[in-house]
Amino acid sequence: MEKLLNKDLEKQVQKILKPMKDKITIVLFTKTNDCESCEPTLQIINEVAELSEMVSVKVYDLDTDIDEVNKYNIEMAPSFIILDKDDTYKGVKFNGIPAGHEFNSFLSALVEMSGVESEVPEDFAQRVAKIDKPINIKVFVTMSCPHCPGAVQKAHKLAMMNKNVVGEMIEAQTFYELSEKYNVSGVPKIVINDTIELIGNQPIETFLSSIESL
Repeated sequence: MEKLLNKDLEKQVQKILKPMKDKITIVLFTKTNDCESCEPTLQIINEVAELSEMVSVKVYDLDTDIDEVNKYNIEMAPSFIILDKDDTYKGVKFNGIPAGHEFNSFLSALVEMSGVESEVPEDFAQRVAKIDKPINIKVFVTMSCPHCPGAVQKAHKLAMMNKNVVGEMIEAQTFYELSEKYNVSGVPKIVINDTIELIGNQPIETFLSSIESL
């Protein structure tokens, strides 16, 4: 099978992943039927994992590995989550292939989950720590959208900072029915707890103030 990452891209990925501090695990859910992007998603994840000893991969089937599906609240395939060094799920989820511009948010999530954390102001961190109810942030994206990774990374950052938050990338074209349900006409579209809708790569302050208003 032809590789998805060429030699130049492999070198760039190795450079990006080099600062990783702790080992992390990618847990991928695929299925046999009606999943055109499952195989390329597995391939791109494996190719990235081969470039760093800090990254390992587990693969489950959406239709048969029910315990794991329920444990991580997986609803579609391909979907994957990233576990930290203690195999703890911190709400970082990708639904769809992390290709195109979303390759950036994928690599960013790997590095940050390994313990290379981006700094936020202390007052902001205190506000995030006060989130005490379940928060789900859906970020609808397309692979050709240059502004989408920024929105995905902010949703994932909030998830990593507070156990009550789940941030999930949703590839709009792969999951067309879900995009229809949420009236996605432009990306990135951000949906918080199925109640608040934001369009565009909003500042992380807007994410947080929207959560605080619920």
